[in-house]
Amino acid sequence: MTKQKAWIEAIRPRTLPLSLAGILFGSAIAFKSGAIDWVIFSLSISTTLLFQILSNLANDYGDGVKGTDNHERVGPTRAVQSGMITHQQMKSAVILTAVLSFLSAAVLIYFGTQAMAAPVLWTYAGLAVLCVLAAITYTVGKKAYGYHGLGDLMVFIFFGLVSVLGVYSLYTKTFDWNNLYPAATIGLLSVAVLNLNNMRDYASDKKAGKNTLVVKMGIDYAKLYHTVIVLLALAFLVLFLLKQTDVIAFISLLPGISLFLHLMKVAKIRTTKEFDPELKVVALSTFAIAVLYFASIWF
Repeated sequence: MTKQKAWIEAIRPRTLPLSLAGILFGSAIAFKSGAIDWVIFSLSISTTLLFQILSNLANDYGDGVKGTDNHERVGPTRAVQSGMITHQQMKSAVILTAVLSFLSAAVLIYFGTQAMAAPVLWTYAGLAVLCVLAAITYTVGKKAYGYHGLGDLMVFIFFGLVSVLGVYSLYTKTFDWNNLYPAATIGLLSVAVLNLNNMRDYASDKKAGKNTLVVKMGIDYAKLYHTVIVLLALAFLVLFLLKQTDVIAFISLLPGISLFLHLMKVAKIRTTKEFDPELKVVALSTFAIAVLYFASIWF
């Protein structure tokens, strides 16, 4: 592996579509109401991508420093783990990406909170700071929350609630309780991706003392948990779509077919390495749900 490839792998390109799902869905709902703003859309995309890249780099650094990423790891070899990128180089990259993330968020907040009350601006500023901190402290630090089973909750909050509800309000300057349904859908499916990742890494995480929910509950219960959150996500999507006036919006349910097939496959998995390809299935299905709903609003 060359250093250039190591950096690309550290960014983890396959995780980026999932990070965009909430932004696309929240933007689509706002656009459908007539609140179209391509500046906010572009800045939301860049900010979200930077937050995700920050999280990926920080995870590589945190797990690398703690020794969680080692030769026993089932998933792809990480940059720090491989030795191609040093701890100090990765730390510098995390700091740089954190600064870029916050700058992008600041510009987004500036344009998105025009004509809104000052407390709203400061609320978004606070959320931006929390997003940066959450991205870094998942694995970095002595009290990294990913090592204490809180990763699922944080993913649900930031990938689902903050992403969908937050971007919608930047466009419309309002809050709609009905948007909790798609926010929960994207949030739960994002948790499902993390759960698959943690089932894959169950043995190495347990040995390293990384107490994810999977380590706490064991593989069998984690598979049941996985089934519940995926089905709940689809149920919330159906509830949201039933409130829509356009039948075409139901095309966003099509990826549900691949998710049902995915659940059948997960039920039959017997070795943890078999979970790895399923991450891509759920991540791309979640992205597809958002893309199809976004496309449906233009018909």
